Parts: sequence; C-alpha cells; structure tokens
Amino acid sequence: MSRTSALLALAGLFAAGPLASAQSVRQSGAQTKVGPSNGTVIVVGGGAMGPEIYKTFIDAAGGPDALIVDVPTAGGDSVYGQDAPGTRGWKAAGAKNVVVVHTIDRKVADSDSFPKILAKAGGVWFEGGRQWHLVDSYAGTKTEQAFHDVLARGGVVGGSSAGASILASFLVRGARQGNAVIVAPDYQKGFGFLRGVGIDQHVVARERLRDLADSLMPRHPELLGISEDEGTAWVVRGDVATIIGRNKAFVYGGKDATDPGKPFLTLHPGDKYDLAARHVVHRAISDSRLTESFVDGLFSKYSNPALGGATVLVAQNGEVLVDKSYGIPEQPRYMPTTTVPQFALGGISRLYEAVAAQTLEHDGVLKSTDTLADGATVSQFLAGDRNAADDDSLLAALIAARAEAEPSRGGRGGRGGRGASAPNPAAAYNAYLARHVYTPVGEHKTSATANGEVHSDVDELYRFELGLESPTAFVRGTAFDPRLGWQADTFDGMERLSAFAAPNGRRGAFVRVPEKDLTVIVLTNDDTANAKAIADAIVTRTLGR
Repeated sequence: MSRTSALLALAGLFAAGPLASAQSVRQSGAQTKVGPSNGTVIVVGGGAMGPEIYKTFIDAAGGPDALIVDVPTAGGDSVYGQDAPGTRGWKAAGAKNVVVVHTIDRKVADSDSFPKILAKAGGVWFEGGRQWHLVDSYAGTKTEQAFHDVLARGGVVGGSSAGASILASFLVRGARQGNAVIVAPDYQKGFGFLRGVGIDQHVVARERLRDLADSLMPRHPELLGISEDEGTAWVVRGDVATIIGRNKAFVYGGKDATDPGKPFLTLHPGDKYDLAARHVVHRAISDSRLTESFVDGLFSKYSNPALGGATVLVAQNGEVLVDKSYGIPEQPRYMPTTTVPQFALGGISRLYEAVAAQTLEHDGVLKSTDTLADGATVSQFLAGDRNAADDDSLLAALIAARAEAEPSRGGRGGRGGRGASAPNPAAAYNAYLARHVYTPVGEHKTSATANGEVHSDVDELYRFELGLESPTAFVRGTAFDPRLGWQADTFDGMERLSAFAAPNGRRGAFVRVPEKDLTVIVLTNDDTANAKAIADAIVTRTLGR
C-alpha cells in the first residue's frame, strides 16, 4: 500500500461525527488581529513537555478520542512511520488516535488526496528540527491550507522548537545554513497561524535571549517578538495568550515597560498577554493573597551584594506567583538571575539522591536494603532515620558504583548529556543524574560534586518539583515514591514536605504543601539565613493562615 493510500485508509477510521466546515466557522468566529478567530494555537519552546501541555493540546483537539495529526517533517528524514518518535508522548498522554503525516515532495503535498485526512483532524502538531524543511514541503500547498482549516473549524494547531517558529507569520531561524542565522533572506515566511509575530524558542536553555533584540526587532520593528523556554507554552485563543509550563516566556516590542535593563518583558506560567494590544492583561500573583512587596520585605537585606545573593520562587496550581533574585548582578546574554548563578544545595541534594536510588532500584542494581559504608541502609538514610554528616557522600558513591552496572533501558539509560562517559566516581555520579534526573525534566545548569552535593537554581528546582508531581518522568511503569528524602510534618492540618540546605533550616529551603499544590523555594549564599522561617512566612501568607 502506498503512503497516500495508507493515509486515506486511516482517514476512514475517523469518519464518524461530522465537523463544521471551515467556511461556516470562519463566518461565526470573532475578528482577531494576531491570533485565531477560532480554535487554539499552542507554541512550545522545545525540550521535554510536561503533562499540562499535553493535556491542554489534547483537550483543545476534542479529547482523547480526537484525531491528532503529528507532522515530523522538520526532523529532516525522508520517511517517517506511523510509530515515529514524536507520537509516543501523545499516546502516553492518552491520545488514542495519532496519525503521522509527512512528505518531502511538494507535488504530493499539493495533491487533493494527501491532505484529506486533515479534514477529520482535531489537532495538528509540528515536531522540532529545522524550519526550512516544513517550508519546502508544505508552504503554499493544499496541505498547508488543510492545516489552517483544522484551526478554522475550531481545532488546535501547535508545535515545539522549529515547530513553534513555523506557527508565526515571520519565520525566525529558517536558514538552511544553520539555526544561528536569525533572519534568512530566502526563508522569512512562516505558516501565519499567528499574524505580525516572530517566534523564537529554547531561549534560556541555549542562551538565546538577546537574539530577537539584536537581529530581528531592529530590522522589523513592526513585529511582535515572542519566545519561550523549553517546556513552556503560549496557549493562544483569540488574541489572548496564557502561559503554561515549566519556565518563562518573553515579549519583544510590546507596549508595557520591559524588565529593567533588558529588551524584553518576562512572563510566567499563569500570566496572560494580549498579543493584539501588546500588553499584559493578567499576572498570576494578582489572584493570590501573596504580594511581591511582602516577599521583597522578607529579602530586603539581600539587596546588599556582599551577602552573596538570594533567590525565591513561589508557585501554586501550576502558576508561578514570584520568581525573583536579590543582590545578584546582571548575567551575560540577559540570562535570568534566577537561573544563574548556581547555589550549593547542601541537604536539599538528598532529593536527587532519592530519585537516583529509585531509578537504580527499578533497574535491579540497587536495593533500598543495601547498606552504606557506615552501616545505614539506603531506605533508613533517605527516610531520615540516620543523619550522619558524611552519609550523602557515601550514598553518592554507592549510586556511582552501581550506575556502572546499569543495564540498557531502551535508550533511556543512554541519554548522553553531560559526562556521558565517566572517568571517575564524581563524574559517574553527575553523569547518572544527568541521564536520569536532569534531562527528563529539562535541567540544563544543574550539576553534582563528588560528595553528592547538587548545585542548582530556583528555576530548575521548580522543574524538578514538577517532575515529582508526574513521577513517570523519572521511572516509567513502576512504583515511585515522590516523598522519599523529604522531611514530613503538618501545617494547619495539612501535610508539609520540606528539605533544607543546612541544619535548622538555614541557608536554603524547599517546601511543598501538596494539598494546596503550593511550592516555595528559597536559595541563599548566607549560612545565617533562616530560610525555613522565610519559606514558612510565604506559606502562611499565601494560604491565608
């Protein structure tokens, strides 16, 4: 059976349930300037996506039974099967009907038969790779029109990385020569699901924050530049976008004041932005009892750089209420001062050991009953029954040694990353964390030392926390205890989970109240800082107790 015939046969499987015609829906849709008159556009900054993004897309497509078309063409291969890698995430997230549509032949894309399956689709997803592959295959063809028809009748169109940039009317990083070229003379036109916009991606992970300001906006000041970091999405309905996901989004050329000293305005999950009016219409913190001024008061002394700086992140219900730094100098390439520099986590590092120990137990090369060199078992140590000062280094050494015996996990154990071939125990431990903890949740700056101490930041710790909320990010198909390594007590009758950088809650605090989906992360370089008291004050104020 030919590829076209196979797609037509698949289309027949989803023939039940008539969809409104694109023309009738266009006539009923509201007038918009930038976003869709009907349906939803979802723009993702590359990297690992969390369940919130998958769910939002699947719901917008019509639910788990809806037909979702996955377009892997940007990846650059000539052939993709119906089990292409990009389909796996959708299926794992509950999508039951995922079909791959791909061609590198414009004549095929411009035929009447090839795009027919899109007439029954509730959603279209463009995978990452290189933008110009999408342009060469589909621009100006009947298939591109069919993509637009899905949106026009109320469906959803989205993409990640290159698949995000193609959604805009102006194509960023479209050059054949490489993705370092921001404006390519021969590839400046995207598919235009968002009009008057240029989209960049991977901007924090790859330190690209200055690129739109330096290369796009001076040449095209009429455009609205938007970008987002990995695992972060703009969910656009009409002209208003809501930010969801794991990190930050950014606006260039808007009408609001930019961040101090920067050419862009930063948005966080839960914030809303009007793309047509070019201004913020809602900040997530405005719905909270917490205020920035209250948090600023708790950190007022850290405006003195001599104290080494401090950062704080507060999130609730998937929305980031506060993400701020104090006393930290501006970083090169406009990098967020909440992402760099890194802080030594001290006792908070135990949370990473707990995840690593469980992944090794899943692989059958470590048991919770195994003993450390001082006689404590792994489970005793992680449960807090033993608290010897050197136990962290002992557990890190045990994890590094057992990692050498780690079997192949179908590609999961060989994720490459930093230090893929480890010449010594310190590198072995960090390499194991890179494969099985950092990479699955999108941590790029986090690292560990030989004694097991992790160095990280509030932004990446929040990614880690979201991974704990969806523990299959670390260990698939097995029991996983996201509370292992935490100290548990109660706050106003609710369970509270805490980890501290130093004894008595000093220097840094990582606090969660799961019942209220509240996370507070405080990191300082001040050994005298009562981080526990600061975090508790934020919890009390946020929950109104």
